[in-house]
Amino acid sequence: MALIRNNALRPRILIVGGGYLGFVTAQNLLKDLGRGEATVTVVDPNPYLTYAPFLPEVAGGNIEPRHAVVPLRSHLRGAEVITGSVANINHDKKFVVIEQEGYEAFELDYDQIVLASGAVPRALPIPGLAEEGIGLKRIEEAIALRDHVLNRLAEASLMEDDAERRKALTFVFVGGGFAGIESLAELEDLARAAVAQYDTLTEADIRFVLVEALGRVMPEVGEAQARWVVDHLRERGVDVYLETFLEDCTDKHIKLSNGEEFDADLVVWNAGVKANPILIDSDLPLDERGRITVRADLRVENEEGVVDGAWAAGDNAAVPDLSGEGPGGFCVPNAQHAMRQAPVLAKNLLAAMRGETVFTQYFHKSLGAVAGMGLFKGVAQMGSVELRGPIAWALHRLYHGYAIPTCERSARVFGNWVINTVMGRDLTALKDVDVPRRAFVEAANSKPAPQKEKANA
Repeated sequence: MALIRNNALRPRILIVGGGYLGFVTAQNLLKDLGRGEATVTVVDPNPYLTYAPFLPEVAGGNIEPRHAVVPLRSHLRGAEVITGSVANINHDKKFVVIEQEGYEAFELDYDQIVLASGAVPRALPIPGLAEEGIGLKRIEEAIALRDHVLNRLAEASLMEDDAERRKALTFVFVGGGFAGIESLAELEDLARAAVAQYDTLTEADIRFVLVEALGRVMPEVGEAQARWVVDHLRERGVDVYLETFLEDCTDKHIKLSNGEEFDADLVVWNAGVKANPILIDSDLPLDERGRITVRADLRVENEEGVVDGAWAAGDNAAVPDLSGEGPGGFCVPNAQHAMRQAPVLAKNLLAAMRGETVFTQYFHKSLGAVAGMGLFKGVAQMGSVELRGPIAWALHRLYHGYAIPTCERSARVFGNWVINTVMGRDLTALKDVDVPRRAFVEAANSKPAPQKEKANA
């Protein structure tokens, strides 16, 4: 295994993860570093940042998928971007092992490391879930969900068997947090718009089901807002089951803890996240939930004190919440914290490299929460101010439209919204995206046409 060493005269700052935290941290470092002061290296399995708050709208057909991602190389000029996965972190010797599909793994050394690998879905050992379920953490999943719902509508419009039609048009969403509510609401809105294209289908044929283990949804908003969200979804025909668990979904047969059973063609899992498991294969300190333990200044900390040259924030770190708002005394894993932790981390990292000893403590009081629930529908809470409907929907779009990194991406997203609001969302479903060579292979393997015998002269 080759070891790629950095120029000894230029220390390497290695950022593991090109999500929001890693991207904005790299931006700030590149802006403030002196010429030749350090090399900034970003490692991520994808060559782009996915702006997760937009995934429900991508699934709902309101945002073009490529506009919800930010290409790393285009927008991190001056950084070294490596498309690959970190398989092991050896901080004692300060190197990582990087794997790239189709190539030999290699080791990369560093001087400072930033752990910004984010979170992954926290799937439970439920029979059938691994085989039938899908999450909503990646742009590819959002595209697949949109195409799945639209293609099932087209197929169901030709079905004569009532049971098969019910199964094809039943969609189950597990998890009543922001991601679960927004993804269900956006896809329900999409299905409602698309069903009008079919003479053989009505809105009553479509069934959306929300399964939530707690007695309420959206813990980020107040009780009154949470109740309104449930009532609003039920008014739209969504079956909402609170204090209910998914027990089995083998072969797309759903069993709930309340005793109900039915068939469903889709199970979307949004029941929580956990720290990226790549941290397990490291010698860095982790808490009982697999998160890196850090101080409020975002330096990694173990029982003996600060771990030199190691920094972490975002979803994969247990960041102390000095405002006292976070559960258990830690910041909740969301984009609002990540976008504010990144500049603090970059500032403190540069201070440490330059021999300074005073670091900025991360402190942020929540600005509130906004969620889109389909066109002109939304919910928002800012302190004691509670908003619902079109105003909340507009706030959601304004906030996230400006929050996505780079003005270029914001302009593209706002352009999507204007066009779709005026002309309607794009209801085109793509097929065979996962097997694009299918048509070519079938044509290449087809039997040649029989040759006609020439008539005798």
